[in-house]
Amino acid sequence: MESGMPLSGGQRALIRESWRRVSGSPVQHGLVLFTRLFDLDPDLLPLFQYNCKKFASPQECLSAPEFLDHIRKVMLVIDAAVSHLENLSCLEEYLCNLGKKHQAVGVKVESFSTVGESLLYMLEKCLGAAFTPEMQEAWSKLYSAVVKAMQRGWETLPEGD
Repeated sequence: MESGMPLSGGQRALIRESWRRVSGSPVQHGLVLFTRLFDLDPDLLPLFQYNCKKFASPQECLSAPEFLDHIRKVMLVIDAAVSHLENLSCLEEYLCNLGKKHQAVGVKVESFSTVGESLLYMLEKCLGAAFTPEMQEAWSKLYSAVVKAMQRGWETLPEGD
């Protein structure tokens, strides 16, 4: 997986240290991420339906057990990326398939920039002053690499599927 510019050793260390502080409470921090996501783009709410149930509000969605499971899965994907910083390419097939799944449920590639913004917001809120510009740059590079791999899932999906 090419990530544009590879992460330096210092950037990997910043990501690992910050993730260690966040990953102990994945649902709590994931709620911060998704609350911000719905604040930035309320039109994403209809994408989250379970058993044909449409949520009337972001708050209703954020408290649904099925959505909390989704949050856990998102945080596990981030955890996998952090765990494989030296060899992100081993996640290529998984992330490509994840991209296909997101396309199949109607997620637009453009929405990932809003998710990235929400991820950085969550990290800043959870880490406070420890979230430095260098840390933000490192996370932005990592997130960009993950999204590029997921986008390849869009590109490999045949038309009409």
